[in-house]
Amino acid sequence: MNKVLPEDFGYCFLNGQFSNIYHQSTDEFKNTVNLKQFVEYAMDFNKEVKKYSLEMITSLKEDISLYIWLDSNRQKAITVFFDGNGIIHGVNLAPFVTYPESDRKYTQNTYIMPIKEEWFVFWGGINQFINYHYVYDDLRYAYDLIILKDGSSYKDSHDNNESYYAFNKEIVAPADGKVIKVLDRIKDNKPGEMNPEQPEGNCVIIEHLNNEYSMLAHLKCHSIIVKEGERVSQGQVVGLCGNSGNSTETHLHFQVMDSPDYLNGKSIRIRFKDNIEPIQGDLIYPY
Repeated sequence: MNKVLPEDFGYCFLNGQFSNIYHQSTDEFKNTVNLKQFVEYAMDFNKEVKKYSLEMITSLKEDISLYIWLDSNRQKAITVFFDGNGIIHGVNLAPFVTYPESDRKYTQNTYIMPIKEEWFVFWGGINQFINYHYVYDDLRYAYDLIILKDGSSYKDSHDNNESYYAFNKEIVAPADGKVIKVLDRIKDNKPGEMNPEQPEGNCVIIEHLNNEYSMLAHLKCHSIIVKEGERVSQGQVVGLCGNSGNSTETHLHFQVMDSPDYLNGKSIRIRFKDNIEPIQGDLIYPY
């Protein structure tokens, strides 16, 4: 049986090497779909497709890389997850959805990433495969940030928040502004659990010029050191990273929006200092 290489996946998939792909995948993937079902889904997805082209490669945690293949019309997308040994950890087939009008609109203000050391972009970018927020108006250009060391976001035990490298790390204001909302009494979740009743968790919302508002969410309980009505400067510490709200592990959710009410406003694509465009898999640094 010929091994399917990551850079050849699109060709192999289009040319019917489904059995090779399937048998190169993990047991977890095989438990979600059997070979017959996989072949049926794949053959149906390939209808009217003449070619797949590799759109991008991003790096994830634990030595996993994501490969995104698009058809010639940029209407269909295949995402496939390979580890360093060439084992396939997942294949997803889906429409490729974009929002070009909002993609072209950046914030009027310039922001920095609200961090003080090297972090990793776990979700971020302008398609739904590298940024699950993208399909939602209110979250579209949000970022989820973690800290990775040796491909992992934690040391020793994944059951304790204190084991995660991002837990207790200082979070800073992404631009000058006035604090207009503080939530600071929500208990941090046990890793693997979530609190959907309070999705943002402990958070700080800052009003900036030009009717733009940033949100820093999932902060640590009782860690926020700014108050509503207080003016803050870009780079000023506002609290510590935690695992509160709709969060399964310690991370920072950061977005800029056109309303102080993130549930009813729209996320805005962020104009960053030095014109950087971070996407999933990138390491980002403080300014």
